This record gives sequence, C-alpha cells and structure tokens, in this order.
Amino acid sequence: MQLSRNLCFAMLVVTANPVLAKPITADKDGALGLYSTSEVQLANGKCQNCPTIPQAKWYFEQDLIAVPAANRPVSEYAPTEAQQDVRQWSSQSGKNDLDALPPLVWLGSSQVVERAALAQDGQHIKLDGGETMGFGITPKIPTNLSYYDASTQQFFSQRPLRMRGDTVKESDGSDKFVARTIWPLDFSLPASAPLQTLSNGETLQTLVQAEQGGAKSAYSTRVLWERQPGKGRDWAGKAVVGLMLNGAQGDDDEAHGGHFGVVTGRYEADGNWSRWLVNNFYNLDSFSEKGIVSAVTPMDKYLMDLNNGQSFYRPSYMLVAVLKSDVPARQYQAAINRVYNHFYRHDFVYNHSQANCSGISLDTFRSLGWNVPQRGDAGLPKASAAYVYVAATSTSLADGRKIYDYLSEETTRLYPAVAFDAMGNDLLALAQNKTGRTLSNFEKEMGDNLEALIYVRIPQIPSSRAFGQAPVYSFDQYMKQAPEDRSQWKIVPTEPRPFPAALRDGLALQQEQTSPVPLPIGLLGAGLMLGVAGVGKKVLKKRRGRGGVLR
Repeated sequence: MQLSRNLCFAMLVVTANPVLAKPITADKDGALGLYSTSEVQLANGKCQNCPTIPQAKWYFEQDLIAVPAANRPVSEYAPTEAQQDVRQWSSQSGKNDLDALPPLVWLGSSQVVERAALAQDGQHIKLDGGETMGFGITPKIPTNLSYYDASTQQFFSQRPLRMRGDTVKESDGSDKFVARTIWPLDFSLPASAPLQTLSNGETLQTLVQAEQGGAKSAYSTRVLWERQPGKGRDWAGKAVVGLMLNGAQGDDDEAHGGHFGVVTGRYEADGNWSRWLVNNFYNLDSFSEKGIVSAVTPMDKYLMDLNNGQSFYRPSYMLVAVLKSDVPARQYQAAINRVYNHFYRHDFVYNHSQANCSGISLDTFRSLGWNVPQRGDAGLPKASAAYVYVAATSTSLADGRKIYDYLSEETTRLYPAVAFDAMGNDLLALAQNKTGRTLSNFEKEMGDNLEALIYVRIPQIPSSRAFGQAPVYSFDQYMKQAPEDRSQWKIVPTEPRPFPAALRDGLALQQEQTSPVPLPIGLLGAGLMLGVAGVGKKVLKKRRGRGGVLR
C-alpha cells in the first residue's frame, strides 16, 4: 500500500497538469516538496481543529499556512532534547513514520498563478490561456529597507513567471492579482544541463566566490557528477536533497555570514523546482525587519517573496542531490519536522553561534548518521584574547561572551558557507566512494542512491536594495569584509518578540542561563587571582617581618 501511494505521487509530479488560465487555490497546486497538496488544508494560526501544536500556530495567527488535512499523519515529538529525539526516533522508525507531515508549511498566499507574462507597464499580467488580469504587488513591510522598483519590473517582464498571491476586486468589478511571490520560470533545472566536473584548482568554494559571489551574474546550472555519464537522465519524479547557501547582504554588516537551509522535493519533468520545500531556521524571538518567520516553506516563497525572499537581497547557491530512492530525503524531512516541533515549543532557542541555521540543519543530519567531517574552531587562545579585547573595548561582558562563543564553535556548525562546503564535498566523496571512513547506514543509503549532483548559481533579483556578495568562510574574512571601524557598520535593528509564558512547558521551562564569563576565562581569572594572592601573601609576610603596617 505504501509503495502504491509513492508511485501515485510520483505519477502526479512526472505528468504535469495542463496549465490553467486562471489562478488556482494553493491546495490545488499539486506538490509541496515530497508531499502532495491533497494532503493539506489551508488555514491560519487561529484554526481550532487543525492538528498543529499551539506554539507553532501562535506565530502565524495572521498569515496563511498549510496544515495536515484530516486523517493525515502529523509529525510528533518526544519530551526530550531535540536531537536526542531524532536519534531515538530514527533508530526505531518505520516507513510509515516517514509520511508524517510538517506541523505547518508557511505559504503566505491563498492562490497560485501557474504561468503568466508581466506587461511592460507592470499593471497587467497575461495568463497562459490568453486572459489578461490587472496586476499589483503586496505592500512593502515598513521596516524593510528596500523593495521592488523599476529594475525589478523590467527583470520580470522579460520572462515567464509563476506567482503566489491573492485575487482582489477592483472598483469596476474586474479582477486584480496581487502578487506576494514572483518566480522566474526560466530559473529551472533542465535535465540537459551540461556535465562539467570540478577541474584542477576548482572547488565548491571557488564556484561560490566567483565574480564576487555572482549577485549580478546569469542564472546557471551545472552537473558536477553523475553515476552514468552519457546515458539518458531519467530523473523525473525522483526525490532530491538540496543544500541551499545564501550569500552576504550588501546593506547589513551583521549578515556577511550568509544563511543556510536544507531542501527536499522531487525532480519535476519540466525542471521546475519552485515547489520544493526549504527548512528555514531563523530567530523566533525577534521580529525580522523583512517579515521572515522560521518555517518549512516552498522554494518560490523562500527565494522570491517580495518582502523576505532571499534572492531580493543576496546571491544564492544550491547543490542538488538527485536520488534513486526517496528514503534519505524522506528521513531528513521527517526528522527536521520533529525538530520544528521542539523549536516552536522553545525546547531550545535559536543562537547565532551554537544553534543557528547551519548548526540545527547539520546537527539533524548527524543525528541521522551523516557524519560530515568537522573542521575545528578558531582555537582557545584566539577566542580568549578576543573575549578580553571586546569586553574591555565595549565595556560589556555579554559582548565579550558573544565573540568568544563564535570563535570557539566548530565551524561547520557556525558558518553557512563552511557547512555548505563540508557537506558538498562529502557528497562528492560519497558519490565516488572516497570518504575514507566506515560509513553509517544513512551514509551508505545516501551514497548508494546518488544519481547526480547539480550545482546551481542564483543571482540577486534587481531592486532598490544594494547587491550582495559571497558569504564569508572564516572570522578573519568576516572582519576584512566589514568596515574596520565598527561604528561605520550598517546594522538593521530588530524588535524582540516575547514568547507567551502560557505556551511554555517541559524543556521550555528549563532554559539554562549563559554566564557572561566563559569557564576557561573564569578559570584563567581565578588562577591569576590566586597567583596575585600568593604574591601578596609573601609581600605581607616580608613587611610584617620588618614591622611594616598595611593601611
């Protein structure tokens, strides 16, 4: 029965439905990553009967989400630490556990236009059936620094588009489609993409850093490896796992590290990858100036939402693994669904050094058994020296603790670019049986099922925002890329988003407070004080021997 369901869904993806002339509701869009939209219902966070945990719904009370439909399995969680939950679950999960849907998928819009052309005046769209509709865009979030402008309109008017949004009535009774997400359909993954392996001196890092990160470069795809070169690429309907790396922003000096997410979905016959799902982790305890909320979300919204799409403020890079079996992709998605339940519940809190977008994603893979090689940290001497310097110059022990945590964290968990590089290189090694280590069951399954590895370069969409560049790979590179004078840094302030006490229970009630003084620094300070005390004691004895008096 399970095999039959998977085959039916594969048929749904492979056999593309004819493009409809009018907007369709988002639950008729066909696919949401590895899932079918027939498995979900549209709602907002105020829904009373949907199976999503209340902590997750709280973040989306005013926005549209897809939640599991009635009688569909929903991801659960155990009352333990998130990664312990994943390890325990994966050691005993069966095939049926892999069908459980995410607690929610953030859509933001109720309708989809499958294919349209934007008129040169930017006021109308022509649907694929020939019908014309009025066109508008969702308003700019007040805190957003920049937005869609004439250059954006010109870019989109030159190519076929897919959109998410909502239809509204004009004063004359005509329909107008107000877009929140616009996806360029020429950003596709054709099966005809050239095979071009890494040449001498070429690495994943040099690809990312080419042309200052490629924000203004053309969109491109390149097959870095395939199991059977020269033979027909029968990829349609097959599962994919993608590594998404977003670059440095051009207008925020706190964002040179970039961003990272893991992608799951199925390869579509026409190369469209807008319906894949991205597992996007952001800080839940502050309001993003662009309106980003941490969630599982479709690729078109993740990259091309007019307010918070990553492609509107930096270049991006993706490595896609095409798989013969969908099990590795389904295992990861099912595992990360459980992690989201813990995250929304505040069983653990987003931390820019210890539990960020890279760390959470990579920890989950490692919990499943993908032992991506670590690359170490900056070292205790450097971290300690930075702590003392920053704490002294900023007169803040908390600031010193932040820099200490950054420099003492293992870099694959800290830097999105290092995570992308380490995982990408390990995928290449798994594909070619060159890892040099004893493989876990998950690694064997991943390696055995790899059919192809595709590199994708995604430029920044033109707008009023400054162009970004490649993300940094180290703290030293970060400091070179940001202005030397910290007072000159461009920093975008955010407002806190307090989590309701009434929604806290279990581990959310047991959050540990971080000391502003790291243990090694504290031990060093205690040692110095003991040393000073010892010297003082000797001086005191000498003075007393000479009849001196301390005042």
